[in-house]
Amino acid sequence: MNSNHDNNTTISFFKEDVKIFVKERNWAEYHTPKNLVQAINCEAGELSQLLLFKDYSKKNIEDNKELFNSISDEIADVFIYLISLINALDLDLTQAFKNKMKKNKSKYSTKEFNNGIYYKK
Repeated sequence: MNSNHDNNTTISFFKEDVKIFVKERNWAEYHTPKNLVQAINCEAGELSQLLLFKDYSKKNIEDNKELFNSISDEIADVFIYLISLINALDLDLTQAFKNKMKKNKSKYSTKEFNNGIYYKK
């Protein structure tokens, strides 16, 4: 049984798995930051298209196995290209995340931004 689940899988697992996948196919030279950002956008567009002009609830999605699987696949595609971009830039995702969350917490205080209130600062 595969024991890889979100609660016990490290970022390095994803980075290494994608790195091997790309290397085995000799794609590294094509995985430039520009190309990977564009690929992320393409896959995000495919994800968006699944929900375009629909207002599915979480339950609607969960109850529709085909839709749920399609959404899962597109999320994974976005994530795979994002990991490939992280690899291409030798980015430390944990540090990038921590730095950005610190900025977000300062920029979007709980007093000012809560109960659905959001605007770009």
